[in-house]
Amino acid sequence: MTLAEARKRHAHLAGEIRRHDRAYYLLAKPVIGDAEYDRQHRELADLEALFPELATPDSPTQRVGGAPMEGFAPVTHRVPMMSLDNTYSSEEVREFAARVQKALPETRLAWTIEPKIDGVAVSLRYERGVFVLGATRGDGAKGDDITANLRTIRNLPLRLVAPHAASDLFGGDGMGIPGVLELRGEVYMPNATFRRLNEERTGAGEEAFVNPRNATAGSLKQLDPKVTAGRRLSVVVYGLGEVVGAEPPATQSALLPWLQSFGLPVPERLWTARSTEEILEAIAALDAARKHFGYETDGAVIKLDPIALRNQLGVTAKAPRWAVAYKYAPEQAETRLRAITIQVGRTGALTPVAELEPVFVSGSTVGRATLHNEDEIRRKDIRVGDTVVVEKAGEVIPAVVRVVPEKRPADTRQFLFPRHCPECNTPVARENTADGEGVVWRCGNPDCPARIRGRLEHWCSRGAMDIEGGGEALVAQLVGAGLVRDVADLYRLKPEELMGLERMGEKSARNFLDGIDASRGRDLWRLLFGLGILHVGAGVAKALARAFPSLDELADATVDRLVLVGDIGEAIARSVESWFREPDNRRLIERLRAAGLTFTSSTFRPEDAVAAGPLAGKTVVLTGTLPTLTREQATALVERAGGKVGSGVSKKTHCVVAGADAGSKLAKAQSLGITVIDEAGLLGLVGDGA
Repeated sequence: MTLAEARKRHAHLAGEIRRHDRAYYLLAKPVIGDAEYDRQHRELADLEALFPELATPDSPTQRVGGAPMEGFAPVTHRVPMMSLDNTYSSEEVREFAARVQKALPETRLAWTIEPKIDGVAVSLRYERGVFVLGATRGDGAKGDDITANLRTIRNLPLRLVAPHAASDLFGGDGMGIPGVLELRGEVYMPNATFRRLNEERTGAGEEAFVNPRNATAGSLKQLDPKVTAGRRLSVVVYGLGEVVGAEPPATQSALLPWLQSFGLPVPERLWTARSTEEILEAIAALDAARKHFGYETDGAVIKLDPIALRNQLGVTAKAPRWAVAYKYAPEQAETRLRAITIQVGRTGALTPVAELEPVFVSGSTVGRATLHNEDEIRRKDIRVGDTVVVEKAGEVIPAVVRVVPEKRPADTRQFLFPRHCPECNTPVARENTADGEGVVWRCGNPDCPARIRGRLEHWCSRGAMDIEGGGEALVAQLVGAGLVRDVADLYRLKPEELMGLERMGEKSARNFLDGIDASRGRDLWRLLFGLGILHVGAGVAKALARAFPSLDELADATVDRLVLVGDIGEAIARSVESWFREPDNRRLIERLRAAGLTFTSSTFRPEDAVAAGPLAGKTVVLTGTLPTLTREQATALVERAGGKVGSGVSKKTHCVVAGADAGSKLAKAQSLGITVIDEAGLLGLVGDGA
């Protein structure tokens, strides 16, 4: 295939994928199946591997995330990003409206009311219709460049669609896409994604996120965009920054449809009002409607509709005078904290749990609530006997918000987090989580009864080996009776052993054994997830099963090979390698093999396999400006040869490719005695010298 042919095919595929992304993520009307969509994506990626110059920043392939970043560069906002003043009562809303009316006498005011999504504010910049820069709000004047992470958001178009004829695409007459279009928006995590992420984190022995906003903020500040891509964030746009080459609509109510015509996601509901009473009615209507949204909202944003009137009012030092946020009070309830218990999970993580006097909140009765970790208990000074305020974080997870100090009994004492496992009395160790976003105390005894029960429950769970009946009660009996100590023991159980357990008749025993037998044929990714390897959730297990055809090949993989797999970072790779190096785990694998479990992957895809090229397992660092290759093209060459492009120089670096104006990386490579080559050397190394 010639470059011209490839360019034509690439343009067609990229256009099709953008169209399908818009149909799926914006219109919720997919027109092709997942398999065909994936096929188009793979073909596009293959073309870019053959012709790296086609991998432009607005290519759909950029959504999966590139190489890890060294840090976030500062961005100066062309137009300052303001925050909103908050109101908390109808009286404060009336006072706000009265202030605006006083500043604009003799003017009948018009307002808009839209959902205040509980996420992270961002600035999005498009030039000639292409997304070129995204940043956090920061202090309003400067934020952080998070462009690479924002590119992974599926409902954010990397190239805007033209609402009119192609000839109007970059016109300055208001009929097409402006030459510069800077937007204000909110990145958020949908509730379903938040629940899935927390299930994966707890399943992998990590601490759950407190709420969707916390999860969103952590996702956007990941140095590895591949991690952000796996979080499946969404974005909504609602305002403007700098605009060049077009005249935007004159009102907020017209602005949102205008932005939507470019393929941008906008708030799904908008109310208009002509009086304070209508504003309050809209706030109430939004409060009722938001319970059915698929994301968290914490308020209503009230804005003056005409843009010209906004300009007359101006802004204060930090907030506009023409807009305000009304914050809904979360449903909360007071109750007494009876006790703090410690749960020990299958990975040995100790999690504190608040045992409460049952209380009704947000539609259900709550008797237990997570306290997250030791630091959370200390920060909130939570003590047994306290009266505490409880709410459902993100309407999902019951959580203790705060204590009521004036109701604290005189004899309460600070809670001392145990330094020994409450199940087996083994000393526990404090360690950072894999993503560096928290700490956890962990029991290191692999034979801890709680860890054994947790591993067995996890193995039997629907997301893993899907063995019906293998729940908490039966597992506790199996372990208590000494019938099962690890997952391989399940495959040696006999009917008469099960029938000796409480409430286990012949039929129940047979059903459970049938479920065990059926699990022998489960796919490799389920087995990997079921093994409970630290940091290996369902998503990571699937990625490994796509990249390795068998468990034996995965078991022999080194860290250097594992990190070449998409979605696998160094911490996960180290955990996988370490698990398979343990003699006890190797023996467990052999016992599962003898039990007839499936060790091959039905989802293996050769194109996802770890590359075996001349740079397989090697890390290459790029620095400076190369004569003919862009950074993206050089990265593609290294990856195509099986290598990984590192963000920094270390003793593990195979070589450094240095171009003009190479900086500190070159100096460090020379000090460590690491091989330094130029562009010609790289081409020769990867076999592309011609």
